[in-house]
Amino acid sequence: MAVNMDRSASASIPSSTADNVPLYSFPIPSFLGLVKGSSLYTTVAIVLSLLVLEQAVYRYKKRHLPGASWTIPIIGKFTDSMSPSMEGYKKQWASGALSAISVFNIFIVMASSKEYARKILNSPTYAEPCLVHSAKQILLPENWVFLTGKSHVEYRRGLNALFTRKAIGIYVAIQESICNKHLERWLATAKKDPASQPIMMIARHLNMETSLGVFCGNHIPEHAADEINEKYWAITQALELVNFPLALPGTKVYKAIQARKVALHWLELAAHNSKIAMANGGQPECMLDEWIQTINGPGYKGRKDFSDHEMAMVLFSFLFASQDAMSSGLIYGFQHLADHPEIMKKVREEQDHVRQGNFSKPLTLELLDQMTYLQAVVKESLRVVPPVLMVPYKATRAFPISDDYTVPANSMVIPSFFLSLHDEEVYPSPDKFIPERWLDPESSANTNPQNYLVFGSGPHRCIGLEYATMNIALVLAAAAVKMNWEHDVTPQSYLSDIIATVFPKDGCLLKLSPRTEA
Repeated sequence: MAVNMDRSASASIPSSTADNVPLYSFPIPSFLGLVKGSSLYTTVAIVLSLLVLEQAVYRYKKRHLPGASWTIPIIGKFTDSMSPSMEGYKKQWASGALSAISVFNIFIVMASSKEYARKILNSPTYAEPCLVHSAKQILLPENWVFLTGKSHVEYRRGLNALFTRKAIGIYVAIQESICNKHLERWLATAKKDPASQPIMMIARHLNMETSLGVFCGNHIPEHAADEINEKYWAITQALELVNFPLALPGTKVYKAIQARKVALHWLELAAHNSKIAMANGGQPECMLDEWIQTINGPGYKGRKDFSDHEMAMVLFSFLFASQDAMSSGLIYGFQHLADHPEIMKKVREEQDHVRQGNFSKPLTLELLDQMTYLQAVVKESLRVVPPVLMVPYKATRAFPISDDYTVPANSMVIPSFFLSLHDEEVYPSPDKFIPERWLDPESSANTNPQNYLVFGSGPHRCIGLEYATMNIALVLAAAAVKMNWEHDVTPQSYLSDIIATVFPKDGCLLKLSPRTEA
């Protein structure tokens, strides 16, 4: 069969008629005519073919899901991801329980409903958490947080002893001591300058020193805690969803790696010192001590050969999991109480009742258990403004998430927690701060625990959730009896963009003063 290789100024599709009159004829763009016959012509043709293929693959993966019919070539929704807003995400979530987007040819399925969110979180055979591209460079690829399946379950089981009630009881005294020191420092600063001050960085410092004190006790010097706190912000910035992924000098990832090296140096030293202290018959005074005593106990049958480096990596993963989320929860707790003086009044009345007016008496886990209204305040604050709105997962294989849709293998699938936590049927007036909804055991909030996804669900549910909520409650309890604070409302005070949930920045300005009634 003869093939006509003549490239004329038009392209045609032969018909079945005898005279071969073209059914379609369209001109080749002039810029292609200038390069025809050249390697540039071939290159342009290949690029156009790849762009067409990109659209075809996107539409094939998307199928009937809501989302843009076509994706912006190459970058997709990249510009939106650079400045994400709650309005944008709410629009995406409202488009359907499952919806699709693409960013740099990464196909992403967004899951907005409680049912789909829980299914993703509880389907380890189909999906696993996938942090940002730079996460393994920063946290180290051998870190336990990247384990999956049975190995993850077994490793996590060995860490559960660090968050038992007995262990948490040890941590209370450390938390209260550090909290009181920082609150006194806040008040001293306010005395010098009574103007409203942003509390994000000072709250993060409080949270960091508390975490390191709980994790390492006296096995880490105070100046080391200050150094880790100072450098940790580089890690926070490098773990943003969209970032330059290469660790070149001057980049966020490079700075984060240097910060990680500093943190691991001190955490390894703490692990080494703790092993020595426990070997010499010391009593547990921090998480490391409790860990070492547990694995050396006569009834312990799990793994015991943890190097200083591995223990340091575990503690570093706890810092990663807690620093941003707990700081956010603490900051919004302060803001909610300032915005609702009637609720603050109830918190203080409960403090007076439980502590019988003796605010110098050390707090204990048993006393914190009696602060039921304060616990409701913390739980409600975390519901109204959840520190984590969504968690990226990766489909490790084709994931039949619904009867009529299968998430393609290697796609991202992202469960959202916000709509579950703002479900009007479960939480009437969902945007309002109403701690009382948690006081009635028969309330819709308490009878639908599957909606409360603040700490996730399934095998990767937050291992330290009791510790996290207790720490926020302890700080708010101490602050409520020591000082007054007013919220200086700014346009950034409330949930206007998605970054604000984790990084309130200058949005939360508080005017502090000592509470003379205490």
